Amino acid sequence: MTTHGIHTIDTGFVRPQFDAAYLVVEDGRGAFIDCGTNFAVPRMLAALDEAGIDAPAVDWLILTHVHLDHAGGAGKLVAQLPNAKLVVHPRGARHMIDPSALWAGASAVYGEAVMEQTYGRLQPIPAERVVEAPDGHVVDLAGRPLLCVDTPGHAKHHLTVHDARANVCFTGDVFGLSYRDFDTANGPFILPTTSPVQFDPEALHASIKRLVGLKPEAMYLTHYGRVENVEKLAVDLHLQIDAMVALARAAHSQPDRHAVLMESLTDLYATRAVAHGWNRGRDALRQLLGMDIELNAQGLEVWLDRQ
Repeated sequence: MTTHGIHTIDTGFVRPQFDAAYLVVEDGRGAFIDCGTNFAVPRMLAALDEAGIDAPAVDWLILTHVHLDHAGGAGKLVAQLPNAKLVVHPRGARHMIDPSALWAGASAVYGEAVMEQTYGRLQPIPAERVVEAPDGHVVDLAGRPLLCVDTPGHAKHHLTVHDARANVCFTGDVFGLSYRDFDTANGPFILPTTSPVQFDPEALHASIKRLVGLKPEAMYLTHYGRVENVEKLAVDLHLQIDAMVALARAAHSQPDRHAVLMESLTDLYATRAVAHGWNRGRDALRQLLGMDIELNAQGLEVWLDRQ
């Protein structure tokens, strides 16, 4: 279903309904919001066909932040969009113009071979095609204003796009993760993402409160899709941010801090999932959330070490 010209694109990263990008169409013109990895580019272009517009009709690619599951394919995609400009947080712009530091940092963690296989080689974007979007910057899509809101907490270079026409926000990772696999009669199940390296609990609380203050009727998450009942989900996120910080502090002095934190985070999410009416068991939860639990533990540890 398409609402207000908003199309959800499954980028194909990791598994179905794990990683989304979006296409907003207004009066025959288009804006992509996030783009997945290089391997998602054919899906992004196919979405244009499905929406009935062509590549020259795309004016914008807006990135919520430059983590590679959101922005890894930006250079390759922009090269296919002759009239599009890239919109990105000022802190992220240099990494899109010259992605070598971004690549080197991730390769140091994962290795070159894994990076090539998972994301594909990052392509630079000409500086003249990059627009920096500080807080309050408005992207004009054929007269439809898309407001860029500075929303740190997950990353310092994170922005959220508020679409007043549809009264929704495209939240990247700042409004957490909500996989459709966990939906129950009680609605969507949500959890924060504290992945390395710039998690800041106070900033994340403030960003969530700011977005709720816009009174959107729905959030479009990268992981994954449209969720409603925004105020209830925000309460869940605030409670869990505090619980996760408490677990991190409790694990801090343990000899195997990472293993302790992995287990306590799994306990937290499993308990909350059961209370939400999700009864597929701990093994299924580990299978679906294993990568996120690992990244959340790492991000909390980086935060601990900064304190």
